[in-house]
Formats: sequence, C-alpha cells, structure tokens
Amino acid sequence: MIRAENLSYSFPHKELYNKISFTLEDDVHCAFIGTNGTGKSTLVNMILHPEDYLYDGKLIIDVPGRIGYVSQFYAIDEEKEVTVFDYLSEEFVRLQNKINQICEDMGTTDRLEELMEEYQTTLDEFNAIDGDFYESNIRKQLKVAGLAGYEDQLLSSLSGGEFKLVQAIREMMISPKFIIMDEPDVFLDFQHLNALRNLINSHKGTLLVITHNRYLLNHCFNKILHLENTEIQEFDGNYVDYNFALLQMKIEQQELAASDLEEIERNRRIVERLRNSATAIDSATRGRSLHARVSLLERLEARKTKSPFVDIKQPDIQLHTEGPLEDQTVLHAEDYSVAFDRQIMEHVSFSIQAGEKVAIVGPNGTGKTTLLRDIIRGENPAIHLGENVKTAYLSQMHGEVFDEKATVLKNFEDAGFDTDAQVIGYLKTYGFEEELIYSPVGNLSGGEKNLLQLAKISRTDANLLLLDEPTSHLDTYSQLALEDAIEKYNGTVLMVSHDFYTVANCMDYVLLTEDKGLRKVSMRKFRKMIYADHFDKDYLEYEQKKKDLENRIAFALQAGKYEDAKKLCDNLEQLLLDNGGKNK
Repeated sequence: MIRAENLSYSFPHKELYNKISFTLEDDVHCAFIGTNGTGKSTLVNMILHPEDYLYDGKLIIDVPGRIGYVSQFYAIDEEKEVTVFDYLSEEFVRLQNKINQICEDMGTTDRLEELMEEYQTTLDEFNAIDGDFYESNIRKQLKVAGLAGYEDQLLSSLSGGEFKLVQAIREMMISPKFIIMDEPDVFLDFQHLNALRNLINSHKGTLLVITHNRYLLNHCFNKILHLENTEIQEFDGNYVDYNFALLQMKIEQQELAASDLEEIERNRRIVERLRNSATAIDSATRGRSLHARVSLLERLEARKTKSPFVDIKQPDIQLHTEGPLEDQTVLHAEDYSVAFDRQIMEHVSFSIQAGEKVAIVGPNGTGKTTLLRDIIRGENPAIHLGENVKTAYLSQMHGEVFDEKATVLKNFEDAGFDTDAQVIGYLKTYGFEEELIYSPVGNLSGGEKNLLQLAKISRTDANLLLLDEPTSHLDTYSQLALEDAIEKYNGTVLMVSHDFYTVANCMDYVLLTEDKGLRKVSMRKFRKMIYADHFDKDYLEYEQKKKDLENRIAFALQAGKYEDAKKLCDNLEQLLLDNGGKNK
C-alpha cells in the first residue's frame, strides 16, 4: 500500500530522513516508533499530503479509498452539538443521501448515463464500508471499545480519552483499507486502553500506529518501523523480538566498530613512524612501504564498521521550588461538586499536605481534569489553597498554556531570562535543538510540547504542581527523566495519570474516582486493584524488569561499555526465555 524508496527530507538546519526505504503491505498492523522529535508525525503527514512536501526519492501511495487518520491532538467542536451516534454515522448518511438524490435526479434528467456511473461509484463506496449494516456495526464497535450505551451522549460531553476511542471507531468504519493513528493511546484509562487493544486487533485492514505505549506494542503489532537518527529499521515480527534483536545488533556492531578503530589507530601510528623515517632518510624502499601502508589505512577506513546510533536524548528535567512548605495543608476541598449534562463529582472533600505526591486515578470522564482546572483557576469556593502556595499547571491541552502560533522563543519571554541566548542554552538541556527555538509551538510534536511545558514550569519555582497527564506523548527516556525529577522535587504534586508505572514509581498514594467521589487508596492497595481489574501482576512485574534491563543496556552502549551491555543482554535473553519468549 505504501512504499518509500531512498526518501530524504530536511527542515531548515535539520535532516529528518536520509535515504530511508520501507514497505507497508496489505493487512499488516505496523507500530511506528522512535524518540520524541525524530519526525514520525512529519512522515505521517507526508503520506497524507505528499503534494505539500519537497523531498528526494520516491514515496509511492497505492491505497484504495480514503486514508483514515486519528490525530495525536484532539479538538471537539463544542458548537457542533451532535451525539456520538450521529458523529459516527455522518459519512454513511452522506453517502445514503447522495444515492437517494441521484435516484431522484434520474427521473428528471437526460444525463442518465452519467448519473448511472455516479450512482454505481457511490454505491460501491457505500458497500465498501458495509453501509447497509452501519447502525448495528456502530453499536458493535462501541461495545468492543467499552462504550456501550454512549450512542446518545453529546460529543462535547466526552473526556479526551473517550473521544479518542470514538475517533478510532469512526476511522475504522469509514476507512477500512488503511488507517494511520498518531498516539491514539494518550489519555486512555486502563479499561479503555484494553478497549483500544481490542479495536486494533479486531481490525481487518492495514494500520500504521505511532505509539510509545509498551502494552500496545507488546500485544497489537506484527511489523515494526523504527525511526532513529535519520534512518529507519524495518522488522517483520513483534515488538519484543524486534527490540531484543536491535539491542543484540547494536552490541555486535559497537564491538566490531571498536575493533576496527583499534586496527585503524595502530596502522595510523605505523604510517606516522614511516612518514617521519622517510623524511629523515631519502629511501625509495621506505617510500614504497609508506605508500603501501597509507593505501591499507585508506582501505581500512573505507570499510570500517559503522558505529551504531546509541545517543540517548534524555532531557535534564529539573523541578524547582523557592522553598518547600512544611507542616501545613497545601490544598483542601470541601463539598466540591461538578456537573455537565450529568453529575460528575458530588460532595467531594479531601486535603493534601505539604510535600505529598498524589495521583488522581480513575476512568475517563470522571472529572479529574476539571478538578485540576478548577484548582488552578482559583474561582471555585469549595477549593482552598494554603498560605504562600504557588501553583504551576501542566495541561493536556497545550493551547491552554502556549500561543501555538508564536515561536518557542516568544513563549518564553515571560520565563525570567535576560537574553535569547539564555533561553536557547536552557532549552538545550530539555533536548531542544536551536532551530526548534525559532519554530512555532504548533509545529512541535506532542512529546516536545509536554517537555516545553515542563521546562516552563521549572522556571516558576512553584511549590504545588498540578500535572494533567504529564507522561502523555513522552518517549521512554523522557518518562524516566520526569519520574526522576518528580522524586527529587521537594514540593507538592497533584497529578492526573493513567500511566501505571509513573504512578507506582513516584506517588505516595492515590485519590481514586468512584461513585462521583474521591477515595484515598494506599499504593499497596492500588497495585492490587490494578492487578485484579486490568493487568496481570506477573505481566506488569515482568515488563518492569524487561524495561529496566533494556534501558541499562542502552545506557551501557552509550557509555561504550559493550562488555557490560553483553552481560545485561544475556540477562534479558534469560528473562525472555523464562517467560516463554513472549509477554503473558
């Protein structure tokens, strides 16, 4: 369906792809992976709108029908008050109305042959998406997604995670042959993440899915595309096998490269001695020896093993506070309630003490984000902040925080820097190359926007951080950096998250949304609830060990310690073998 041949593309001052080639065949479910800012979303946009890009090489698109697309960013048109069912049925109703209109026109026109062709084309399009059964299919898909009974809900009343699932259902129904999803898992709760897995696995067509979510990677895909350092790796198989093979290849490649460099350096020293000797003594024999050794050195350099890409672009996230508050209630809610078209929270009361790190966890649509917004706005009489509390807010809606049409530099004018050079130097520690500083915020990837929010939050010296899905869009190394920063932060944190590992690794306890209220739950009890209701305990513990080993191998490679990396890789292989070579 899609084929790239020696595709190259660059932004000003930044090369994204260097002669990459890959193929997406019929009916594969392909995961598209890579760290933040490597150009995954740009490549997706090139597939969707190739005419908008000037690139070298070939990009061949042979897709019957439309290409479906689920964006990494969601925007519900609140003025468009339609139900979930109406939203999902729009394309079917449009084609149905068009067919009816053509039939009506046939009785009053002399363009009968032309209308017959148009009728057949439209009917084929309608049949291709199983139009005769769209009403029952909508209900079936909603049930698969865990959204049974949502048909009559207004689109504008859905949470971000719920709308993501509805978007995925819509594209799967009207674009059955080929669909691209850009991080469809962000903002999904544990139940809906399982629902997305079921939707992906039940789809019969071709899927290209950008994701950092290990659970989906482990359970949904039979092909991997990995974009790294302007090059692409293509692997037919599952993610577990791919990642292990990649680490093994990098260890072998680095060892060979080190051996080649050692041999090159030895010959370079011989050439230097011969050159000095030939200069001191005029000898034809020594001149020939020098020429032969220089030719050997040139051959060695030309065929040396290329060092693998082992650079880890891990941001240096530092969360500061002017001074931690001690022995006081930082945040108190008394009889807090919120409702939209239905009651979301009712008579909620809770307190958070200075220095506590608390996660609000619960299903999509239970008011978690609304609560954070009410705290930051400071207008709800049920919410009280303690004395000298200074807040900072990370929003899952980036447009709430940044002027997305303005440059990154412009958005940091109020961040307390004296010069542009200071901003550039500061943002480099968060992984932003200088050319990105002059780009509009709207051009950044979701992960880059989250990192940018964290960079700005750190400049506020707030002692209460309100973080709404801070790990969404972040790659593995950025997530590790954020977890480390939260652990070291000596202020108070209230975080909305569906990321089990971040909650388990960083939080003191959980506020669980249930029955329109919040219930305080210890981390030990929270873990047991997750094991019982959503994910197998053995799987989560195994996955944590596997991820830890993979990261340690990557860091060992970055440091050039390939002997350590080999030992860790042996440990990883044993772990995989102990678990049957695959995840449970």
